[in-house]
Amino acid sequence: MVSAMEPRRKVAGEIAQIIGGQLQGQLADQVKRRYAAWNDPRAKLDRRYRRSSRVLTFWLIVLALLTAVGTLAILGVITPGIGVGAALGFAGTSVLAVRTNLKMRDINAQRRELAAVPVHEPLPARSSAARQPMERLEEAEDTLRELLRQLDSAALTSIPTDSVEQARATGAEASSAIRAVSRQLQAVERARDTAPPLDRAPLVEGVRRLRAQLDEGVDGYCGLVAAAGRVLAESTATNPRQVLADATDHLAGLSSALRELSR
Repeated sequence: MVSAMEPRRKVAGEIAQIIGGQLQGQLADQVKRRYAAWNDPRAKLDRRYRRSSRVLTFWLIVLALLTAVGTLAILGVITPGIGVGAALGFAGTSVLAVRTNLKMRDINAQRRELAAVPVHEPLPARSSAARQPMERLEEAEDTLRELLRQLDSAALTSIPTDSVEQARATGAEASSAIRAVSRQLQAVERARDTAPPLDRAPLVEGVRRLRAQLDEGVDGYCGLVAAAGRVLAESTATNPRQVLADATDHLAGLSSALRELSR
């Protein structure tokens, strides 16, 4: 009887280890995402703005009360000494209210600056097949941003602004399409890891196919980066605009194909 129970216990123990490992991995990913969201510069500025807004509301309430006390003192309802104290308090509170308002304006200015910077999603887990392509994409995005910034400078090149803007918009659209494929890949990986062993083969193939699409998308994006680099290096060439335009068109077609496949 004992020997018959041992294989069952062994299988149960293995299943418990697998489930425990999956739960730990999912929990760790959730904790990392929440920690990253909490420490995001935009979230920090939002929290500072809300705190300042509450403080400003408090000062305005105090000013309203002091104004009422001063009015009563002028009307002779209360003693003039209390009115003088209310006037002094009003002056001090007004300074604090103005400083808080200026602080909120400064925070708003910082929020506008950050709004111009694209938000990076947290990288996939290190065990995910999407991790390495997404690391390449983030590095390529930073490089392209700097290249296009320099290409958009009239002091450095004579590339038309519309060509640079088209390349920038196409790069943003391609990044969005590539990230959509990355999210699909990670979802299929989670399904593969939780599926029964006999049902995993199609999911394994799905992961392989999505990884190939992801690599193709990132390679196309890096092709645009390379074209922008060549244009910047040879900005005095005969027709540098055509090099950038060809790479932009190629990436636009690739990102459109990725979107169609992801649907």
